[in-house]
Amino acid sequence: MKRTKIPVNATDGSNGASAGAEDEAASNPGAASNPASGSPDIQSAEAVGAGAPELTEATVEERLAALAAERDDMKDRMLRIAAEFENWKRRAKKEQTDSVNEARERVLKDMLEVIDNLERAVAMQAGGNVDGPAVLKGVDLVLRLFKQKLERYEVRPFEATGQPFDPRVHEAISRIEHPTIASGSVAVELQKGYRVGERLLRPALVSVSSGNGKPAAPSSEG
Repeated sequence: MKRTKIPVNATDGSNGASAGAEDEAASNPGAASNPASGSPDIQSAEAVGAGAPELTEATVEERLAALAAERDDMKDRMLRIAAEFENWKRRAKKEQTDSVNEARERVLKDMLEVIDNLERAVAMQAGGNVDGPAVLKGVDLVLRLFKQKLERYEVRPFEATGQPFDPRVHEAISRIEHPTIASGSVAVELQKGYRVGERLLRPALVSVSSGNGKPAAPSSEG
């Protein structure tokens, strides 16, 4: 006896599946209205956002503490700068004092050599053996040595006799008549004037002519 195969209609299965989907949609309206809510990517992003810590603003106490720390740091820096400046001033003052003392010592050492020669001349006179020309020659040598020492420090005399009187470099103590030097010019130099380089060290002590000559031209001495 033969068995007869009954063909299955494909449309019946599809109809059954659509009917099941319709039933599920009817039982869950939210899923039907928002089909993307069930996506795994969206669910993971929501989970990460929910787990992140919330950022809170600094409290007043924390702000005050930060400002106090900044103030203390600035105060420490200022104190260190002030201490360094004081140390620099002390070093600069010491260097200046040492430089002045060294210059003074160099000058005094040169003067000691002149004093030694003068003391030798005095010792010779004390022995009773006085030789006038020899003593004069010795004094002249000492004088030349002394001038050499002064020139080493750029100390040089300047000429005043016959020059127009200049109160910047001359100091007048009297007026005298002079037959050849014009009125207003230096007639006699009583004490030499000196310069250190271009600076005046000591003015010349002079007597000014009151003669009847022509007035002197303006001085070029500085």
